[in-house]
Amino acid sequence: MTATIQYEGNLRCNARHLQSNSLIETDAPTDNRGKGERFSPTDLVCTALATCMITTMAMKATDMGIELKNTTLNVKKHMASDPRRIAKIDVELNFPATLQLEEKEKIILQRVGDNCPVIKSLHPDVVINASYNWL
Repeated sequence: MTATIQYEGNLRCNARHLQSNSLIETDAPTDNRGKGERFSPTDLVCTALATCMITTMAMKATDMGIELKNTTLNVKKHMASDPRRIAKIDVELNFPATLQLEEKEKIILQRVGDNCPVIKSLHPDVVINASYNWL
């Protein structure tokens, strides 16, 4: 088992990761009857995508002798209705200016990011826009 989840009421949940005992609290978004005081479940999906992209890229980068520390990511969720779902996710990866890579290295890392396990797990109707900003 990966996690246990308890519904707390008022559209909020607590999810406990069993291996680490860390806790994630969720709330419904303000546009869907929630208070928006925590990540919503769909926020977590988008956040999982971005963190999976950089994590898998960092694994490959380590194998290549490259350090991606201080890379920042921005993620934006676009919702659709009827049915309510994630329609598009924009992920912007901003690499530190001190990172000097050859074009071939950038291409390899981008391919890894574009094929992370979360991307492969999302429905093909979800549009993923990833921008890699090599400063």
